[in-house]
Amino acid sequence: MEPIMLDKPAAGAPSGAPFRLTSLAHGGGCGCKLAPSVLRELLAEQPAGGPFERLLVGTETGDDAAVYQLDDETCLIATTDFFMPMVDDPYEFGRIAATNAISDVYAMGGKPLMALAILGMPLGKLPTAMVREILKGGQAIAAEAGIPVAGGHSIDAPEPIYGLAVIGTASPATIRKNSTARAGDALILTKALGVGLYSAAFKKEALPPAAYAEMIGSMTTLNRIGTELGRRAEVHAVTDVTGFGILGHGLEVARGSSLTLHLDADALPVLAEAERLAREGFVTGASHRNWASYGEAVALPDDFPDWRRHLLTDPQTSGGLLVACEPGAASTLLAEIRAAGYPSAAVIGRMAEGAPGVVVSG
Repeated sequence: MEPIMLDKPAAGAPSGAPFRLTSLAHGGGCGCKLAPSVLRELLAEQPAGGPFERLLVGTETGDDAAVYQLDDETCLIATTDFFMPMVDDPYEFGRIAATNAISDVYAMGGKPLMALAILGMPLGKLPTAMVREILKGGQAIAAEAGIPVAGGHSIDAPEPIYGLAVIGTASPATIRKNSTARAGDALILTKALGVGLYSAAFKKEALPPAAYAEMIGSMTTLNRIGTELGRRAEVHAVTDVTGFGILGHGLEVARGSSLTLHLDADALPVLAEAERLAREGFVTGASHRNWASYGEAVALPDDFPDWRRHLLTDPQTSGGLLVACEPGAASTLLAEIRAAGYPSAAVIGRMAEGAPGVVVSG
């Protein structure tokens, strides 16, 4: 859409200047997430599932969504995800946030049914036309996923916030957790890394137009392949890679499964400009917080450069799925995933017996 002009410019902006949606947010996308160490501390004394026998997935392993078994054939999947803008186009912000929220249902092997909007907007600071475009973007992605945005809730907030609460279903047999990987499993990542690096460059107006289009394309690609992966017996565990980076979400799989995750850094798919931007120092604050939170559980090669580590801790907004599967099925699954619309998908490592943690090679 064309830039929306302000009647009253933002502080320091010339009259009639395009309004930057990101100027109202201190962070953006999944980089807004609390650091993994903070989240673990907050949840440390929270009760687990308690007496609810039908609660199959709760907070125990930091999985992507809650799962409640309704009967022998049906499970209910519930999740919510929202954040502040990482792009200035409100329509694209809505699309990104909705894609990211719906991904949690796909990551559990489920099929989304409907969504509710979560909206927080700074009244008096944001043009009404922008808010409408955010909502339109979210509805467009929900329609692409085949679900309605059936309602929601809005508040006056100091920073713009948008996301969805999403409800989905699956059979008990197709639920895929992040804690059920097996020793010997191959690991497949379905999307390229580098979204956080791109967003850092975007904020400094240093992201080329082609890279911006690549970033938007990645973040608005639905992880609908997750529904199919849940039906495959050779797929043992799935999670989506978002704000904690590939290392953080891989570590969740390792800890939940009580295994060591071996990650081949040379095999990781990355966006076209990601390596250059990492070398030039375009790194998010969330990337630093991620490493500070879980670095002690990660073994890096000697002389592993900081820019490569930043790729591994880079927060991914609406990132891909990390899939643990039988090694003999990996090549077939990889070909099917690529054919389904994820051309960057790659085998990036394996699970092995050992202390829970991540060992990086390459």
